Amino acid sequence: MHHQPHTMTISRRIAQSVALLCSIPLLLIQFRLYLPPADVAGPGRIPPDVVAQLRFLRGALDRGAGEEMQLLFPEGFFFTHVLYGLAWVDVGATVAADDPLRAQAITAAWWAADRLDAPAALAPFSSTLDPPFGVFVVGWGTWLRTGALALEAPDQRAAEQVARVIADCEALSAAFSRSATPFLTSYPNQAWPVDSVVGIAALSRCNDLFEARYGDVIARWIAMAQERTDPTTGLLSHRADPQSGQPIDSARGSSQSIIVRFLPAVDAEWGLEQYRRFREQFVTTVAGLPGVREYPHGQEGVGDVDSGPLLAGVSFSATTVTLGAARAWGDTRLAEPLRLGGEFLGMGIDIGGEKPYALGVLPVGDAFLAWSKTAPLWQAAQPAPTFDDIAPWWWRLPLHAASLALIALIWLPFRRSSRISV
Repeated sequence: MHHQPHTMTISRRIAQSVALLCSIPLLLIQFRLYLPPADVAGPGRIPPDVVAQLRFLRGALDRGAGEEMQLLFPEGFFFTHVLYGLAWVDVGATVAADDPLRAQAITAAWWAADRLDAPAALAPFSSTLDPPFGVFVVGWGTWLRTGALALEAPDQRAAEQVARVIADCEALSAAFSRSATPFLTSYPNQAWPVDSVVGIAALSRCNDLFEARYGDVIARWIAMAQERTDPTTGLLSHRADPQSGQPIDSARGSSQSIIVRFLPAVDAEWGLEQYRRFREQFVTTVAGLPGVREYPHGQEGVGDVDSGPLLAGVSFSATTVTLGAARAWGDTRLAEPLRLGGEFLGMGIDIGGEKPYALGVLPVGDAFLAWSKTAPLWQAAQPAPTFDDIAPWWWRLPLHAASLALIALIWLPFRRSSRISV
């Protein structure tokens, strides 16, 4: 019996050590809210932790993360690989041609592109669609492959890779030319405008790589798409009728955030108008922290596999992708709070040169975040557009307060026990 106080003291010290281990990270992550701007954070304006993110992703993919994500939604395998490759394309495009990262980016991008032909990647899609396997597969795949080709000198490109890209561009062009609607199908009798936006952007990059042969197809698509916007928001809808292309439902944040990321490659003037509409109708703040709604202001709905769970109407997936879209439009007033808030809430930890977020439990989320963080900043010849602030000056304060409250909660039992002992 006389050993009980000593045992209680040891148990208390162990508990205090655990509390301290939990408190220290909560204190340290406060500094993530004050990281330097992403465009000056590292060589070639690449956030210095992105390569560590990509290193984690490659290891996760090698361990079967694509197959695991496939169990969550049909495009899980494809998306996780293609976004990994696209993030490397953006890294390669940012650094100098003689930077070792450029060669590493080319190798990684082609590795990811080859994985898009794997049976697991194509299994959810139908070869009977036009183009075969649908505009989602061919559009995203061509966007990745054209990006990889753009990193290489013309005399260094492999003939079979060039031939594959040209064949896919021709297939996309022919499918859009044959279609009475601008929105091709991704699954039988199912059309999502976002997938066709990616396909048209890929054709635009084909024009940049080779002779401009798809200008008429792109111009026709733009005219047809502008006639089929959602009348409520003036944006492209989330889903469209596969026969007419008319909206089936309203615009939604999970698809719109991708659309406005790609529109600079399609039509900069129209794209900027669409981005401003999106920003006005979908971007919001929750306790000062900016986020992106899944449904426009004034409209409520439930989360699904596209949006993920909604918190106060905010979609974490749409918010993550909007970081990249904001960077693409030079909208640092939105991009920086989104980036810093993501660093804080995502709890990314660099362990042994690898940096997963949220303990790496959702690699496709890491892939979306890496792709968004590497988005090239506004690159047009004219000055970047100007945008109003969204986040108030005090947007960090609620995050600080929540962290301190959690730390106080962790230590509360020790304060009570000390009173009892007295």
